Amino acid sequence: MRKIILRTCICSKKLLDRESMFRVVKTPNHEIIIDPTYLVKGRGAYLSKDKDIIMTAKKRRLLEKHLKVVDVESIYDELIKLL
Repeated sequence: MRKIILRTCICSKKLLDRESMFRVVKTPNHEIIIDPTYLVKGRGAYLSKDKDIIMTAKKRRLLEKHLKVVDVESIYDELIKLL
């Protein structure tokens, strides 16, 4: 039996299965990427795979706050396209 890995969504604060969330990573080279493998090294933040959650996070600028970066508008658009 495989262990279920749980993570907390930065917007809804719900504890969910990692597979039902997006991981956005700030790499050591200060690049912001979406990590489909959940294995990239760096500071990560998890967002639920829900359009309302992503739009709320964009409005409240949650990725900027959690990853300590200035501009990640394109990342929000990519996340919505991946839905």
